Amino acid sequence: MEAGGLPLELWRMILAYLPLPDLGRCSLVCRAWYELILSLDRTRWRQLYLGCIECRHPNWPNQPDVEPASWREAFKQHYLASKTWTKNAPILETSVCFSLFRRRRTRRTLSVGPGHEFHSLGSALAMSSLFDRILLFPGLHEEQGEIILKVPVEIVGHGKLGEVALLASIDQQCSTTRLCNLVFMPAWFSPFMFKTTSGHVQFDNCNFENGHIQVHGPGTCQVKFCTFKNTHVFLHNVPLCVLENCEFVGSENNSVTVEGHPSSEKNWAYTYLLGLIKSSPSVLPAEDSDSVMALDLESRDQAWSPRTCGMVIEGSQSPTSPASSSPKAGSKAGSREAEVGSDGERVARTPDSSDGGLSPSSEDEDEDQLTYRLSYQVQGPRPVLGGSFLGPPLPGASIQLPSCLVLNSLQQELQRDREAMALASSVQGCLIRKCLFQDGKGGVFVCSYGRAKMEGNVFRNLTYAVRCIHNSKVVVLRNHIHHCRASGIFLRLEGGGLIAGNNIDHNAEAGIDIRKKSNPLILCNQIHHGLRSGIVVLGNGKGIIRNNQIFSNKEAGIYILYHGNPIVSRNHIFRGHAAGIAVNENGRGLITANKGCGVWMMSSSLPHVTSNHVSYNGLYGLAVFSQKDGSGEFPGGHGAQENFSEDGDAILWEPEPEKDDDPLRRPVTVALIESNSVNHNGASGLYVQSSEALHVITNVIHANGDRGITVAQSSQLTRVANNSISCNRQSGVKVEAQCKVELRGNGIYDNRGHGIITKGDSTVVIENDIIGNRGSGLQLLPTSDTKVIKNRIHSFRAYGIAVQGHAKALVQENIIFQGKSNKTIFQQIPSNQECIVQNNKFLVFKKKSDTWRLVNPPARPHLENSLRGPSAAHSGQKVTAMATRITAHVEGGYHSKRSIFCTIL
Repeated sequence: MEAGGLPLELWRMILAYLPLPDLGRCSLVCRAWYELILSLDRTRWRQLYLGCIECRHPNWPNQPDVEPASWREAFKQHYLASKTWTKNAPILETSVCFSLFRRRRTRRTLSVGPGHEFHSLGSALAMSSLFDRILLFPGLHEEQGEIILKVPVEIVGHGKLGEVALLASIDQQCSTTRLCNLVFMPAWFSPFMFKTTSGHVQFDNCNFENGHIQVHGPGTCQVKFCTFKNTHVFLHNVPLCVLENCEFVGSENNSVTVEGHPSSEKNWAYTYLLGLIKSSPSVLPAEDSDSVMALDLESRDQAWSPRTCGMVIEGSQSPTSPASSSPKAGSKAGSREAEVGSDGERVARTPDSSDGGLSPSSEDEDEDQLTYRLSYQVQGPRPVLGGSFLGPPLPGASIQLPSCLVLNSLQQELQRDREAMALASSVQGCLIRKCLFQDGKGGVFVCSYGRAKMEGNVFRNLTYAVRCIHNSKVVVLRNHIHHCRASGIFLRLEGGGLIAGNNIDHNAEAGIDIRKKSNPLILCNQIHHGLRSGIVVLGNGKGIIRNNQIFSNKEAGIYILYHGNPIVSRNHIFRGHAAGIAVNENGRGLITANKGCGVWMMSSSLPHVTSNHVSYNGLYGLAVFSQKDGSGEFPGGHGAQENFSEDGDAILWEPEPEKDDDPLRRPVTVALIESNSVNHNGASGLYVQSSEALHVITNVIHANGDRGITVAQSSQLTRVANNSISCNRQSGVKVEAQCKVELRGNGIYDNRGHGIITKGDSTVVIENDIIGNRGSGLQLLPTSDTKVIKNRIHSFRAYGIAVQGHAKALVQENIIFQGKSNKTIFQQIPSNQECIVQNNKFLVFKKKSDTWRLVNPPARPHLENSLRGPSAAHSGQKVTAMATRITAHVEGGYHSKRSIFCTIL
């Protein structure tokens, strides 16, 4: 560069002494000089920015210790913003005689204070002209009457912030005004420190204490680097207002109220503010249309592929079992032989070193007949869980999820959802950005069709952060909301908008509370460590809850009750202290594709729970407790309800259900559990204690710590169809007395107890494959009344079908394979005349090389024959689950440090 050969470091030292105008001139010399000026970002530009009395640190008040990406850019943005108020100024005046000759009007500076030109602000305003600058010198300036601004002026405090205090009530009636470096306090006769009804006002680096500010549309305002102590900002019908880098402390009411629909009439500043907002840095990601198709993760889960399983009935290790799962040489089968429990349930005497995925065939046997095979091809769900997800996670260890289970980022979700992108990009009403709200009652209150956008703020130690009611809309984007004494975000009376990318934690009530027909879009938030529920939907509240992480809350991750009816999809819900999703008191909802949650359904809820991954919960994977008479007792203390009656008794939240025309919501006529993967939970995969009809269709229920399905009460029909129920620590299915259950088209494989055990008085078992279970294939206990028709049944050590006592049964047209040679295929006491056995086919092995295959039809479940009626999943849903033969390790029972329902993915 042409700089006399001096080193760049020396040039930077020289240029560091130049004032701002000279730096600008130097940058215009050439490219080399321009780059040299840019290189002064951390030195001279930082010094110029921090030396300006009109602004504070660029990341104040939330991150004052974090340097901006560029001090020069921050200085430029502030400079442009500080000049917004003059954009309509008549900076050129035409001479009387010659229209071609123009001159720039000179702005005067009027000084106010002891020993200066004017003794009061009022006297200076009386002598001011357009766009004059009024300089208030240090001291207390108190005005005894209301000040009316009739001409545009700039009022600036001289010296450091806090040295100039202004006690006044100002009414702006001109087009524009700027106030800077002042401490405002209300006059003795009015709580309003400043108000305007049509003009534009700009506040820079001011403090406001114990008063009110009011802006009424079409008026606008721009506020930056200001502190509000117990001060309330009223914004009525404003078309656009901007509050940036401000601090709101100790409000006795709401800090900011945005009321009324934005005015259709706009003043001169609207266009300039809108341009300033779009040109300034934003937390929103840039849209990349090329990546939309590449991010289509749902398509990976759509296919269901067949899986071939070769199973060694006795003796040698299954080819699908890992070598590490074999017991030590020399161990005897008798030490691990199953024993019969008090109700006929078979349980393992000594736990194995692996989970329910271990094939019983991998155990050593001391008998000779060990080599014949039963080979079958399982048409089951596509295996979508990677190996890193199958084993029990170590305490404190991070979990690496396979790609199909990883949540989308906010940027990806916005690119996939054009409506969400439009909401996130919109600016209407009030924009509140990078502000701090703390130690007060309320943060932002939006009401009566108001519009507000909150972006990159911190809300802490408030009663609530954001309250949106009465047809208002909010965009709450990438804020931190924590330690509120009530709910973090509260919506009611048809409030809506977008709540995305926020960190919502440690709130005393729900993180997000949705009531009375409110219908927000909730995306990609982290909602955690709440003292109650993560999200609550009640009182005909709706909403779309998608792609969120909801964890470590003391009550339900998502609680739906009193006719709440959201669409819940693709969330991670884990490590909670209660249910992952709880549905109670006529709550409804379409709940799809969640990962790692337990679902708890209560009290006439009739939910549709479809396409979820329900894993590693401390107790049940899914539990249905629906008692129409309200007499049911819920185990574990989960019958207790939260106190959601903000406006009175719970009866206020039970209006008549509204008519719902949303195509995503189907008519709710029967409770449905469909196409879920329920695995590695501490107790039963599915527990049913219900007085209402229930359909359980096309689920994979695998490797749970107790039974696969437990039906403890079912006065109406529970239909269990086309499910894969495998490798659970006790029976595949257990039906208690006086239950009505139909089991059709299921594959029940490799469970450590019986395949099916029933006491029910109306049980139908038809066209199932019940193969490879350690206990009997079917155990029919006294008092049961069961029809067993067209099944294929096999047990390793026990009977194919065992009829205990005087159980009533019809056993017809089944294929029953022999187990160990010293066991019979069928067990029945001779005196039982109520067990009818006819037209069954009994297959016994004749030589060691015998191989039986499940063909014609192939191994169940058969998905093309699923019982899909009006309650079946809508066509837009993708079906995902997991393979029926998966080996992994899971501890029995549940741990004290895990949640009852939700612990860890």
